[in-house]
Amino acid sequence: MASVSADVQWNVSKRHSCFVRKFGGTTFTLEPNNLKNRPTYRGSGLIHKKTVGVIPAPDNKGVMLVMKRKKGQNRPAKMYNKVTFKKGWRSNLKGIANSVNGYRSDLKMAALRRASAIHMSQKRSSIVKKKRTPRPKTT
Repeated sequence: MASVSADVQWNVSKRHSCFVRKFGGTTFTLEPNNLKNRPTYRGSGLIHKKTVGVIPAPDNKGVMLVMKRKKGQNRPAKMYNKVTFKKGWRSNLKGIANSVNGYRSDLKMAALRRASAIHMSQKRSSIVKKKRTPRPKTT
């Protein structure tokens, strides 16, 4: 099978894909490795040979950086390289930035924002609500 350019793939799949969803007049895409969930050529995770994705770690403690390998494009089991970051939060962001910067630097800020949002969703609330005793009724 001959490979098709990314431009042709994008023109075929940009409006007619099973991942495209419309919510209240806004169009989103749910495809893997699309960091902004917008149906754009730059952010598409299906058509490019180099893609970046950030997902929660399987145990919900940390994040996992998913990058498409150059080798193994035709082997789905070996197509993605997954790295889990579970250290301190600043070192996680620094590691993600260093990994993405040499790979696809145009997606660096989007990857950091997605990782930060995942971290905030995993963060436990430090505020503990105390139960108040009811006031005694005075008559």
